[in-house]
Amino acid sequence: MTGAKGLEGPQGQRRQGARIVERLTVRAYGAATWLVAHVPGRLARWVIGTIAQTGYLFWPAKRAWSNANFGRVLGLPPDHPRVRRLALAAYREYARYLVEVMRLESMSPEDGAKMVVQSDVDLIEDAWRSSPGGLIFALQHVGNTDAVAAAVGQRGWPINVLADDSTFPEMFERFRRLREEWGAHVIPWKNLREIYKVLRNREMLGLLVDWGYRSDGIPVRLFGAWTTLPAGPATLAAKTNSRILPVAIRRKTDGLFHVSFAPTIDVMSSSPADLQRATQQMAAALEATIAAAPEQWYSFKPIWPPTEAEAAELEARATQMLASPAAVAGSAGTPVPDPVISS
Repeated sequence: MTGAKGLEGPQGQRRQGARIVERLTVRAYGAATWLVAHVPGRLARWVIGTIAQTGYLFWPAKRAWSNANFGRVLGLPPDHPRVRRLALAAYREYARYLVEVMRLESMSPEDGAKMVVQSDVDLIEDAWRSSPGGLIFALQHVGNTDAVAAAVGQRGWPINVLADDSTFPEMFERFRRLREEWGAHVIPWKNLREIYKVLRNREMLGLLVDWGYRSDGIPVRLFGAWTTLPAGPATLAAKTNSRILPVAIRRKTDGLFHVSFAPTIDVMSSSPADLQRATQQMAAALEATIAAAPEQWYSFKPIWPPTEAEAAELEARATQMLASPAAVAGSAGTPVPDPVISS
């Protein structure tokens, strides 16, 4: 890995005038948070859900992205009525998540942790303590990762999460303070030194893997089609002797978040073949999580490449990676992609 050079986060560079937009966003979010804390939860969910669904209906690009994603999940054309119904349901569920995040600021860490089934969280300890290095959580935009992080932090376990601080720094700082109060340490995504430090100290690190399609990620099959996932989790695991634990967080009929886990993933070396195999295992876990409750998936950016030609290129690259010779774990001479770490 060559360091921070070339490392890209989930957002682009700040444009001129972004400071004004940021201030307006921070003030609007603060006002919305106060209102959500003082009105019935059902009303807050209805209002924000209606706004979210309206945005889907009247924002053509966002609607096209969402329909393409959910069409792929259902195996149906993007314009199919079932795809539209699923997309609307997902935006409604996303609004429920937003209300919960806003309410976290007025809740104690103990109350926030109670949103999660505690016996599920207890299962993390064995995976963590048995790992020869740190434990990397492969997370998705499903459920409420903040509530689970709070439950982990309440146990005194060393939990770290990556977050994008390249846009809207004031919003980043607001969420950083909240998460730190709840026991989760926040690392800005460019701070590679600290990322490696916490893993070499055998701590836990949460990474989102479904931020959106990027052509320079690791090619994988997801719902029967070629796309990419970030290189970060597998690369970090190989270089720090850490294990990857795919995590699924789903809301069930009792209103609580239930947490389940796919088998841990060992990345034997930083060779392209081992990185692709490990990332494909994460893709399989991601697919299972989404398929079990697609209406709870709130990643609304393009997840698959826009053309069949690009998909074919990804397949060819995956074949080439799998044909590469194995390498010694963490070998400095092995060509390794810079990790794209999104959160």
